[in-house]
Amino acid sequence: MVVAAEEQYPAIKVAASAMASSYDYSVECAPIGVTAKHALLLANIEKRLIMGLSDAISSLAKTPEEYLFCFMAPSQPGDSATHMHEVLLQAFCFEHDIYIIKVDSTEKLSRLLGSSTLQSCALIQKNWSADHRTELLSKVEDQLVDYCEEHWDSPIKPTVRLPDK
Repeated sequence: MVVAAEEQYPAIKVAASAMASSYDYSVECAPIGVTAKHALLLANIEKRLIMGLSDAISSLAKTPEEYLFCFMAPSQPGDSATHMHEVLLQAFCFEHDIYIIKVDSTEKLSRLLGSSTLQSCALIQKNWSADHRTELLSKVEDQLVDYCEEHWDSPIKPTVRLPDK
């Protein structure tokens, strides 16, 4: 069972609405890049974000069922080892029903996450109710799930353009 996080925890609603002040999610649908940005920021605030390819692989190896989204930025040209890790990570995520969201830039992803080093990957953990029986989704996470479901069977996933600021 999935419940909107805002219904369970009113403080999340306040934080999410403060972050999304430029968009009214109940009236208009924000561009998917802005939605992705807000989901990443919310997960970071709630300490549900794993940054970096190595940390993502380690975390997924232990508890893949705990993750909802995997954000992937393009690897640097000529870095075949990293590219192979990313391809395997994507296959692992697909096998475990973790939504893969390809983003346009490692620089934007890293800056958004407040990382001083380039990060090509970020995972968002699921948010659970206090009894750990119900998965909670914020409005932006719900919109990202809808977006991912639209493109689930696409052989080539579209790239989400993160906002520059």
